[in-house]
Amino acid sequence: MRIGAVIVVVWLIIGLVAAGQRGYLGGSSSSCTEAGTIAVTVIAGPLNYVGVNPKVECTVPQPSE
Repeated sequence: MRIGAVIVVVWLIIGLVAAGQRGYLGGSSSSCTEAGTIAVTVIAGPLNYVGVNPKVECTVPQPSE
């Protein structure tokens, strides 16, 4: 069980490094799209270095008037 936890932590750290290298962590996440893209980049982990470039498109409904 410990080796699995170590693998998951290393996987996520690699994804976090990839997000940082792409410049996603430099500013504040002001939209759903930016936050989603950062999240899937971190989750993709080492796959970012073999050509995976995850992007998220999302829209937030406007409040009713």
